[in-house]
Amino acid sequence: MTLPKSNAATDPTPAASDFIRDIVAEELKAGRHKRIVTRFPPEPNGYLHIGHAKSICLNFGIAREFDGVCNLRMDDTNPTKEDIEYVDSIQADVRWLVSGWADRVLALKKVGDTRGRGVLAAESGNSGLEPFYASDYFAQLYEYAVALIRAGKAYVCDLSPEETDHYRGAPDRPGQESPWRNRPVEENLDLFRRMKAGEFPDGTRTLRAKIDMASPNIWLRDPVLYRIRHAAHHHTGDQWCIYPMYDFAHCLSDSLEGISHSICTLEFEVHRPLYDWILEQLPIPQPRPHQFEFARLSLSFTVMSKRKLLQLVQENRVTGWDDPRMPTLAGLRRRGITPAAIRDFCAMIGVTKYNSLTDVAVLEHAIRDDLNRRALRRLAVLRPLKVVLTNYPEGKTEELDAVNNPEDAAAGTRKVPFSRVLYIETDDFLEAPPPKFFRLRPGGEVRLKYAYIIKCDEVVKDASGKVTELRCTADLDSKTGGTTAGRKVKGTIHWVSAAHAIDAEVRLYDRLFTVPEPDAEGDFKQHLNPHSLEVVTARAEPSLRDARPEGRYQFERLGYFCLDFDSQPSAPRPRLVFNRTIALKDTWAKEARKG
Repeated sequence: MTLPKSNAATDPTPAASDFIRDIVAEELKAGRHKRIVTRFPPEPNGYLHIGHAKSICLNFGIAREFDGVCNLRMDDTNPTKEDIEYVDSIQADVRWLVSGWADRVLALKKVGDTRGRGVLAAESGNSGLEPFYASDYFAQLYEYAVALIRAGKAYVCDLSPEETDHYRGAPDRPGQESPWRNRPVEENLDLFRRMKAGEFPDGTRTLRAKIDMASPNIWLRDPVLYRIRHAAHHHTGDQWCIYPMYDFAHCLSDSLEGISHSICTLEFEVHRPLYDWILEQLPIPQPRPHQFEFARLSLSFTVMSKRKLLQLVQENRVTGWDDPRMPTLAGLRRRGITPAAIRDFCAMIGVTKYNSLTDVAVLEHAIRDDLNRRALRRLAVLRPLKVVLTNYPEGKTEELDAVNNPEDAAAGTRKVPFSRVLYIETDDFLEAPPPKFFRLRPGGEVRLKYAYIIKCDEVVKDASGKVTELRCTADLDSKTGGTTAGRKVKGTIHWVSAAHAIDAEVRLYDRLFTVPEPDAEGDFKQHLNPHSLEVVTARAEPSLRDARPEGRYQFERLGYFCLDFDSQPSAPRPRLVFNRTIALKDTWAKEARKG
């Protein structure tokens, strides 16, 4: 079938192909659906992470490619773990990830018809991203539960949570029927009404489906549909004290929204028979939604359990959910990773039915590839070493031409000031260098990027023997574009003019964990990387004073950086803070080879 056209110049994300898209295409061809409607239904009990990005790109991507729509739905059925903070963060993260890519298919508007069928969201902008809430359906879900009771398909059970688990049995042995399984319908209706009215304490009663306690699928052994929770809800307040379980709310919410393809990760495959059973027992509109499963993202050197990420936040192992070392979308955004890079990564890894561990290097490749195309080049020195050009006139300043992005001719050039006193990286000089060290050494020459070839004549040290200054001479005819500019030296290093450089706090972020599978066994926190953050005071070219949070910058020879929101560029004493998004090279690959 013909897919909607996209602008390749602004949306280079490649078209995807996988088994779910093949199913969608076949069902459309067979006329089983008038419109494809997908949904992304996170529980607001934490921040979204890179694993959720795979699901977002899949669900919004399918809607985008097949001229359908995708709903953002808060799966908010557990008031004790959910919070409005998470609701707000989820909306912000989804908007950020799909903005400019899938705006047209953000969500169905909630107007009149509770199923929302066939009504498109706003055609442009993010105003259409108005989330649905499972909690908006609580009244309808309650009536569906009453219908199951009346049909003899559900009953009120007085077993405690511990007893319920014990009676359920195990995969290798059948369950045991509850003593209250055969309560009369009228008694069940009365008890369920009183549960709703708040007459019973938490944990004293549940509503359970009556299916098959001997089923080999443990999820069909009279699963709990409702439990009592005397807790305020972030969206419904104190209106309810009974709350539906995920399996009950999920399938019926899909039906109420007219979802055609309910796409879940593989751990829900064993839940699918219960999903279908509930829908089959109730008079819901046709066609019914169908659940499809795919393998979730597992990423090396990363932990993506919300519970474990919450531990890191609560124990102050990181500065918050948006710490740039976290795999959360908020953290990745603050680190300077673009939504396009994440979408490209999701397209690279594809969608399969097989669980596997994805090397984080694949994500890092997508990030570097994206930033190489878009980042403006700038000069900055992280660990400054003073260089004095003894033959360069005192008080003289030149404005040298520097390329903004060699990958993008339209980015143009800028002027960089050059003077007698410079700073270079401390690591770019060694008194006794090893073989193949092509940077500066006593008596050696290097080219200064965009400038001159210089030669180190004298090394100045302090009383402790630390090198504090290099005294050099410049070949004043070797300036890029000059008469001897073609003279070859093996090394080129970056620099900044000392008189013009500005101070900047630079946060050098690295991987948060030191092993590929930190939560494979034992306490995952024992594998935290003690060097995942280093803070330095850098010297940077003056144009970075005008850096913007949305900008992406390559500090030449060092890596990609972005301005952090801790910056205060307009303050009486300006403060610039840059986060390293990623280094130019994969230093971890070298460490792995050593191991």
